[in-house]
Amino acid sequence: MPPAIPASTKTSLAQRLRSHARQHWPQLRDLHIHYHGQFAYVEGERPDGHRQPLIRLRYGGSASTWGFGLYLASSGKYENQILPNGMTAGTPQEALDCACGLYLGN
Repeated sequence: MPPAIPASTKTSLAQRLRSHARQHWPQLRDLHIHYHGQFAYVEGERPDGHRQPLIRLRYGGSASTWGFGLYLASSGKYENQILPNGMTAGTPQEALDCACGLYLGN
C-alpha cells in the first residue's frame, strides 16, 4: 500500500507551493490543495475567482521529491508526466512550473 502523506508534509508542501507561486506566478491569487491517499491535488485560483486544476502530486515517501500528473483540460484527467529535465519525479515547485507554464504562459 502506498504511503499516506504525513500531516507535517502536507503543511510544508502547501507553504512551499504558495510561496513559489507568489514569487513566480503573479497571475494566481492563491493555490488550493486537497489530499486523497498518496496524492495532493493542486488548483490555481485566478484573480477573477476561477479555479484551474493544475497538477496531481504523488507522494512516494520523500517530502522533497514527488511524481506528478498534469491536468489535461482536453480529457479532464491527470496524466503522468516527465519534467523538462527528463526526470519522472522532482520538486513540487518544478511540477507547478510545468503546469503554470502551460496554462498561464511564461
